Amino acid sequence: MAYTVKFYKGDYLQRQQAANADRAVAYVEHHFNSGASPSAGYAVVVVGSNASSTSRNWGRWYARAVADQFGTQVGGDGGILVGGWAGRGDGNVKHTRMPAVLLEPLFASNPQQADAIRSEAGQAALARILAESIRRFFPDGGLVAFSVGHKYKTSSPNDRGAALAGGGTEADHAELVLQKAAQLLAAEPAVPTQRMLRVMRGDTLLFETPVDEDATLSWSSERNLLYIADSGDAPAPRALPAAGKAAAPKAAAHTAAAAGKAAAAARKTAARGRRR
Repeated sequence: MAYTVKFYKGDYLQRQQAANADRAVAYVEHHFNSGASPSAGYAVVVVGSNASSTSRNWGRWYARAVADQFGTQVGGDGGILVGGWAGRGDGNVKHTRMPAVLLEPLFASNPQQADAIRSEAGQAALARILAESIRRFFPDGGLVAFSVGHKYKTSSPNDRGAALAGGGTEADHAELVLQKAAQLLAAEPAVPTQRMLRVMRGDTLLFETPVDEDATLSWSSERNLLYIADSGDAPAPRALPAAGKAAAPKAAAHTAAAAGKAAAAARKTAARGRRR
């Protein structure tokens, strides 16, 4: 089954009611955050005061992924705010019958993050994270409802949200991210897949391999090595074409032991020669 994306307009309650009538499987409203301090910056997702566990887990996963991608922190409770900021944002997502999230991935008021919001690379990264989150939590496909925060409201048609530091508006750039995410979802059918390990350079996929769901991944910054712990039936990772293969820990140990034995034998031979 494939994904179909539909953009909803009107006031927030009407958008949610329309998505309910269309039997959407997921609802996404995209904003950018803003604060008085230009240094403020964290990723957070608002979920409704009546949010399901799927909404909460989806929001936390998305916030952590954005924080990892852009080198920032997560806000709220592990990345989510249940019921919004003292109720603000709650009405944007609490009237849906499907899991719903209101995204606040970056700060429009932070000059560095505003540059990322304006950039093609930043928008592409946000779109990729959003599309991946939808595939992860809704692997069977279906209709996905997109809502551009602030824009297209019947009650306030000129609202565009916060101004981006350096130029632009929150709503216009949120819409660009959602459009890119819609293209990604349309380009790939919904096929439930096993856990995948991927290596990317920018937007280019360099390498991927399936890994066992229970496998533990660990990264060594000293060795620049990502290690997949042995698991009963985990598929062996494929080496990158351009990269040399690192010796496996056990093989390296055997090699070192063999070298040590050879060196010891050589020393004994030399000693016998001197005694003669």
